[in-house]
Amino acid sequence: MNSSLIQLLVLAGIAVFLILRLKNVLGTRDGFEAPPSQKPVTDRRAGRDFEVIEGGPDLDITDHVDDGSDEAKALAEMKRVEPSFSVTEFLGGARGAYEMIVMGYENGELDQIQPFLAEDIYDSFVDGVAAREDAGLTIEANFIGVREIKLMDATFDRDTNEAELTIRFTSEMTSAVRNAEGEIIEGSTTEIKRQKDTWSFARTMGADDPNWLLVSTDA
Repeated sequence: MNSSLIQLLVLAGIAVFLILRLKNVLGTRDGFEAPPSQKPVTDRRAGRDFEVIEGGPDLDITDHVDDGSDEAKALAEMKRVEPSFSVTEFLGGARGAYEMIVMGYENGELDQIQPFLAEDIYDSFVDGVAAREDAGLTIEANFIGVREIKLMDATFDRDTNEAELTIRFTSEMTSAVRNAEGEIIEGSTTEIKRQKDTWSFARTMGADDPNWLLVSTDA
């Protein structure tokens, strides 16, 4: 087997691995999905894994909200209805979905992110992009990364099994607005700015559809 063929096989293997990882983070085209299996939560201070002991605190919950709080009780109800749900893995999926949605809007590629949005959110994005295009403006953006992600609120409706999680994202990116002549009229292609967004995602726990949708944005 020659070296070119070996290199081709290695690259193909890497491509398959990246596709599988992306699917795990973002889920199907209907929204972003928390992976179905729940893994033990790692306590970094102790350097070893802990599993929830019956009657003890659920570290997957208390790592993100105060034990005994309304948010903790709501998360526990979500897990009661859907035991495979993991708060930690949800936040990982939310991080990936956030970057994709932000860049989809900045680039005006709404078809790519529509399956991740509630109908009213999608309509507001359409209006924003249309207004931008009518003014002859384009945006040149580069996403640097999410610097902080924090679970701010969690609610659960026992009657409908609808869960809603509110997340605060702190990210860094560059963004420049160009006019019809290509001149930068706002922002910069090199200056990194910090951006904070508070978004809410909702889903019916225990439903066949495992995906969460963006239902609210409050920058």
